[in-house]
Amino acid sequence: MATAHLDCFSGIAGDMLLAALIDAGAPIDPIRQMLATLSLPVTLGVEEVSHCGVRALHLRVDAPIDQTARHLPEIKDFITRSGMPHRAQKRALDAFQVLAEAEAAIHNTTIDKVHFHEVGALDSITDILGSAFALNLLEIDRITAAPVPLGSGRVKCDHGWMPVPAPATALLMRGLPLAPNPVEGELTTPTGAAVLKAWVNDWISQPLGSYDMVGHGAGTRRYPTHPNLLRVFLTKAAHPANLESDWVWQLETTIDDQPGELIAHAVSQVLLAGALDAYTIATQMKKGRPGCLLVVLAPEGRESAITQTLLAETRSLGLRRSRVARWKLPRRQGECATAWGLVRVKWSRQQLVQGAHDWEPSPEFDDCQAIALKHHLPLVEVVRIATEAARSAGPPPA
Repeated sequence: MATAHLDCFSGIAGDMLLAALIDAGAPIDPIRQMLATLSLPVTLGVEEVSHCGVRALHLRVDAPIDQTARHLPEIKDFITRSGMPHRAQKRALDAFQVLAEAEAAIHNTTIDKVHFHEVGALDSITDILGSAFALNLLEIDRITAAPVPLGSGRVKCDHGWMPVPAPATALLMRGLPLAPNPVEGELTTPTGAAVLKAWVNDWISQPLGSYDMVGHGAGTRRYPTHPNLLRVFLTKAAHPANLESDWVWQLETTIDDQPGELIAHAVSQVLLAGALDAYTIATQMKKGRPGCLLVVLAPEGRESAITQTLLAETRSLGLRRSRVARWKLPRRQGECATAWGLVRVKWSRQQLVQGAHDWEPSPEFDDCQAIALKHHLPLVEVVRIATEAARSAGPPPA
């Protein structure tokens, strides 16, 4: 599985990404040929530059200065007429879709009425289409990225001078990992933010496993003590096969002044509030008193509500939070029929032998326990029968 890791230590812009992908091995001639099929009045080129002594490629997009603003349907037409493979078209469409949604929210309108300004210019269209096509040429399946600095100061937009990050960038980067600003200026553009929002599968600080190639894409602005570059690492061993990945919030607090039954109640309440998991670990506090570490895993978007529940149900004065990546087996939810009624089932896709996989059922414990108590049956027998019933029925469709 080929992966591209974006090391955004100096932010990201569309031209930096395309230049880095070309530097990492994407051939430029097929990209030029793809753009030529659209009859766009642009000329694409790259040149070698040096930023603080580091060699990189800088992208040149020669286009007319006077450009009309474009609407999303027109840009979608460009993409569908590009002749790019389906995956590349989808990446480009996804990037412009999130841009349209951000612009619509900023201007209080619908995406059908949004007309793009800077992001609809020919150079931005070239950057996004070219990058999507370059990723396909490199046969990239997954994209990871490091936390991103947005920049500081002010930037001139069609609507006047705006604080950095620009409004579209600020909206697109909500919930994504940020890094401190190494220098002043606009480091992440709306085009760069849209690419991150639409294309990144995982957020990690460094590429996992070994990597095969490194590409450097240079930004236009130069700094005397900071290389304004985007690095792209290409690797074919960055993600374990047959695993999905996502991000969750890990919330934790230490407690030494509550009885166990109240802590158990707090655990049950955070689970009801939407926590993915919650558990306690026995610990010894700083004054020698026995206590526990309460750890909660919260899905994206639920961390605030779960934090409120946790603080309300404990005597804790605060908690620690961190955003962590996790790998997980592919899962499905279903149910199976037994002689005592329906039982909910969790399915996970297990790797049995090299290259072979199968779905493994796990009957819901609460359902099995309720059946065992109601019919005066051994719980282990109910679980066995439910598991056999689930295997016979097979997993639900995706």
